[in-house]
Amino acid sequence: MKKKVLIVDYEVDLVETLKFKLEASGFDTLTAYDGLEALSKAKNDHPDLILLDIMLPKLNGYQICRELKSDDKYKHIPIVMLTAKAQESDKFWGLETGADEYVTKPFDSNQLIDIIKKHLSS
Repeated sequence: MKKKVLIVDYEVDLVETLKFKLEASGFDTLTAYDGLEALSKAKNDHPDLILLDIMLPKLNGYQICRELKSDDKYKHIPIVMLTAKAQESDKFWGLETGADEYVTKPFDSNQLIDIIKKHLSS
C-alpha cells in the first residue's frame, strides 16, 4: 500500500513539482494551498506525512503544526516543514510547535525524498 503525503504550499508550481517527484517515487499525494484546507485534509484524509510551508493564507504552518501535534488523533503524523524561512528563530519555532524536520528552500529533491522515507519507515 502506497504511503500518502499531503503537500501544503501556496506556490502552485512548487506543489505540482513536488507532486510529480513524489508520485514518481511511489507515493500517493494530496495537495492544499492554504492553512484551512491543509488542516481539513490532514484531519479527513489521514496522510502518512505532511510537507508543510509556514507562510500560508488563512492559517500559518506553525498554527497547523501546533493544532495537529496537540491532538492525540493526529500527533503521530510526521510533519516536515518546507519553507523559505531560514532564520534560526524560524527553525526553533518550527521544531517547538512539533515539526519532525525543518527543511529550507531551495532544497534538493532527492534529499527531501530521503527525509520523507526516513520518517515513514520509523
